[in-house]
Amino acid sequence: MASFRLTRSASRAALLRPSLASSLSILSQSSSTATTIPHFSNSFTRLSHLFPDYGNSRHHFKVSKENLSFLSNFRPGIVWISTSSGVADSSGKGGQPRSSSNKKNDAVVPSWIDVYLPRGIQPYAKLARLDKPIGTWLLAWPCMWSITLASTPGHLPDFKMMALFGCGALLLRGAGCTVNDLLDRDIDTMVERTKLRPVASGLLTPFQGICFLGFQLLLGLGILLQLNNYSRVLGASSLLLVFSYPLMKRFTFWPQAYLGLTFNWGALLGWSAIRGSLDPATVLPLYFSGVFWTLVYDTIYAHQDKEDDIKVGVKSTALRFGDSTKEWTTGFGIACISSLALSGYNADIGWPYYAFLAAASGQMAWQIWTVNLTCRADCNRKFVSNKWFGALIFSGILFGRVVS
Repeated sequence: MASFRLTRSASRAALLRPSLASSLSILSQSSSTATTIPHFSNSFTRLSHLFPDYGNSRHHFKVSKENLSFLSNFRPGIVWISTSSGVADSSGKGGQPRSSSNKKNDAVVPSWIDVYLPRGIQPYAKLARLDKPIGTWLLAWPCMWSITLASTPGHLPDFKMMALFGCGALLLRGAGCTVNDLLDRDIDTMVERTKLRPVASGLLTPFQGICFLGFQLLLGLGILLQLNNYSRVLGASSLLLVFSYPLMKRFTFWPQAYLGLTFNWGALLGWSAIRGSLDPATVLPLYFSGVFWTLVYDTIYAHQDKEDDIKVGVKSTALRFGDSTKEWTTGFGIACISSLALSGYNADIGWPYYAFLAAASGQMAWQIWTVNLTCRADCNRKFVSNKWFGALIFSGILFGRVVS
């Protein structure tokens, strides 16, 4: 009987695709890699403390039976790249929501980082959430709105400036995630969704995280220095919000409002980068529309962690609103759309803007009233859908400015 089982297992191994065989061979070598330390030159040894220590990680690349079955159907050429910030469904196609019993498997589904990036870089890429770009989209859209709104009527926006702000959004969002993980490393270990993050799991030390944060801020400074002096001062002042935001959930039930003030700073900065100053009548309604928008999507997002938040003792608008969440978020949605309409009116923008604004209103109403606040997967899907809300507003500003 033992020989029969061995024969069957050997025949199964022979049927594995080459890509899977190579992936599993890498996994099988991880234990030997952790115990065998090659001899490096002295110059490299000085920098060795910056590389992750996989051997000492408390949750080193756990692969369950369900994820092995996922790997057996995995093809690097057709890799599914998650855009979520929370759970992912097993098919990668947005199918039926997962039950709460499958929480432990959500965090270890392989992403494109695990497949394509060198092993030493992977923890840093995950620390910056490069595999979850929705945060970058939500940070970048207010910048794009503002840059386009500040452009000359009848002309296209400055695409070079938009590309610059896109890179800045990627860097600043990554820096914010690094700060968040450093300050919350003790809390993250007690939350199911976050306990495998690089710093919380021990894969990266706090010193390595601080070094990476310095690298991110240095690159961000290089982008900021390409703007005018007014925008340099305005952009640098946002760092106070970035560094203090992770602490807010310890003191107030409104950390989502503080995130709104932080994430939508680009609505001010984009205008000043084009015009060299601020027009309060146009820019302030645009900025506060983003704050109200953030209160909508991040309250929905916070419902994923409300059970863990109660255990840990941190606060959120999801806990503050409770069963009244949909009424509160509806009010924030109305305030968001009204502020956007006021900003467009003061900017004397063309009629296409209001047509797209109506479509965006429908998208926001859909996500608020159809979200299942007791389902983590559905909360995450509605949260991720906000990239389309941002795209609709941007399209409205673009076409409205061109015809104005």
